Amino acid sequence: MQTVDFRYFPLQPGDRVLDLGCGEGRHVIAAYAAAPVQAVGVDLSHRDLCTAQARAVDFLQPGESGKQLHLTQASALCLPFPDASFDKVICSEVLEHIPDYRAALVEIRRVLKPGGLLCVSVPRRWPERLCWLLSKRYHQTPGGHLRIFRADALRAEIEHGGFIGFHRHGAHALHAPYWWLRCLFWREGEQQWLVRQYHRLLVWDLLQAPRLTRTLERWLNPVLGKSVVLYFRAEAGQ
Repeated sequence: MQTVDFRYFPLQPGDRVLDLGCGEGRHVIAAYAAAPVQAVGVDLSHRDLCTAQARAVDFLQPGESGKQLHLTQASALCLPFPDASFDKVICSEVLEHIPDYRAALVEIRRVLKPGGLLCVSVPRRWPERLCWLLSKRYHQTPGGHLRIFRADALRAEIEHGGFIGFHRHGAHALHAPYWWLRCLFWREGEQQWLVRQYHRLLVWDLLQAPRLTRTLERWLNPVLGKSVVLYFRAEAGQ
């Protein structure tokens, strides 16, 4: 399930792309598959990195010039890379998990080249607030969400750190009801009947991409999208 829209985050041959908080690899693998770039995924979880490595096997193209994929275990607060070493940075569904997310933004700005692109996504405020109201365990689970962002305030904060925002959109509208159901039936878990049926719908939509659900989600994303996606350009000379 890809959140970044590469129409607004174009990859150029030779780019170094960092997926910060890459998890199980959805965006770092997508970037590697999309263009001849050096894609680097960073995450704290060794287990998630192992899953990402396993998933990447089917996409690896060792004979194609310019394509590289690397996975590294590291903290977002202390990245093991030199200043201005990346052309693009993706930080998708990560900042809500980090206690000192402002320090992570400082590190992102440090490793991103002047003029480089940043894509940040976080849960949209009102669908996320409903999840919190339906289940305390949703956000109190270890590793869960620590805060609910206001998208406008987050954009202003990132811009204050040396970025220029240039685009915004919603994503994954069809996933918002799934998480409301998960929260409503938290004790029963994923095996609760309604949750299980809705999950089957999402898997079918992901694999088949039927026109009906793709069009419906596109219409709903501006208001119901589970995620809000923000795009920035690093100011030159910062």
